[in-house]
This record gives sequence, structure tokens and C-alpha cells, in this order.
Amino acid sequence: MSFPVRAITLDLDDTIWPIGPVIARAEAALGDWLERHAPRTAAHWPLEARRALRDAVAAEHPHLAHDFTRQRMISLERMFAAAGDDPGLAAPAFDAFFAARCEVEHYADSLGALDRLAARVPLAALTNGNADLERIGLMHVFRFQLGARDHGAAKPEPSIFHAACERLGCAPADVLHVGDDVEMDVVGAHRAGLRSCWINRDDECSAAREWPRDDVRPDLEFPSLAALADWLDAQPIRQDAA
Repeated sequence: MSFPVRAITLDLDDTIWPIGPVIARAEAALGDWLERHAPRTAAHWPLEARRALRDAVAAEHPHLAHDFTRQRMISLERMFAAAGDDPGLAAPAFDAFFAARCEVEHYADSLGALDRLAARVPLAALTNGNADLERIGLMHVFRFQLGARDHGAAKPEPSIFHAACERLGCAPADVLHVGDDVEMDVVGAHRAGLRSCWINRDDECSAAREWPRDDVRPDLEFPSLAALADWLDAQPIRQDAA
């Protein structure tokens, strides 16, 4: 399939890097910090208990579904209070978690593919997560990063896609959204009027999946960002790219 693309919005977690190992390392870093600075809390809240608390906080605060940072801060404050420690420790504890959360290991094709994509059209990061591209060292290939927390609503809400298109100066139909998640990325982009590309990886971190829906399909499907870059390189260069 061929169609004009003036700009690309990109999901981050499980699109540019696998998120599972990142969160595992971040949780381990938080556990180490608690052992050193708040041993009572560490003893009271082992990993599985912390995960259960996070789930409970998310269920209690559906209005914060777009704000993983605030959800985790609430969880940390409750943990310290329940263990008899100072809830003010939540901020430095979160800093320890977040530093590790930004230590990502990219898929092998990601960095080269991002450079190739950015050489053709403007890129914008569009994420429900709270990764910081400045800390990760990738901000140079993106025009901007728009997160659900900053926007106030998460994918698949059309408003976050439309806000990104407005900042890019493009009509939604001229923007290609790229991501791994069926509902958040592909269905969300479709309903917001964007083109969509499903990154359906088949590697050591995940197996390729069958498309699960009959009513909506992605405009493009590739096993990697490199394959998307190959497709884009084969398209005619538009002189009016944003």
C-alpha cells in the first residue's frame, strides 16, 4: 500500500524498546533503594505487595489512568505511611525508580530506523507512558514528545492524536501513527483519522500476533521499525513535508 505521509507519530514502549525488562529493572532499583533508606517499608512491601498496591491505586483512581507518575507516587506515599516511615520519602524513592525506568535497551533496529525516518519526515513521540526522551538520549530525532500525563488524556482518546497533529501542522489524514498496541495505537489512530502502522515484532522478546479485529485493520504492518523505514524510503519525497 502507498499513501502520502507528511509526519509520523510514534509510540515508545514495546515499539522502540521492550518495556518488560525496563520495568523489572526499575522495580529492582526501587527495592534496593528501600532496603538502604527505608528497611521497614522494604520488609512490609515486597515486590508482589507493591504490585498489588499499584493495581489497587489504579482501580481507586480511574481519573488518573493517564498519569502513571501520580499513580506511583500515591502508592509510594501509602507504602511509607503504612510501614511507619516518612511519606516524604516518596519523592526520592520515585527518583530511584524513574532513573532505572529511563535506562532502556532499544530493539536492535530502532536507532538506525529512527534516524532514517527522521531524515524523511518530522517525528513526534506519542506515549501513554512516562519515559523521558531527554534522559534516554533520543530527543534529537523527535520534534516533540507528547505524553498522556501532559495532555490530560491517554491513547486511544482522539484528542491526544489530534493535539499531536496540530503541533505538527498536519491534517490527521497526512499523519502516520506507529505503535505495537492494537487498541491504543492502531484503533485509536484509525478513530482519530490518522493512518496507522502496526509494529508486530517476532523476536526474542515477543512473538508475532494475528490481527484480532474484523472491523478495523492497520494501513501498514511490519515486524520492525527498519521495515517501516524501508517502506518510507520507497515512497516519493513530498516537497510540502512539515
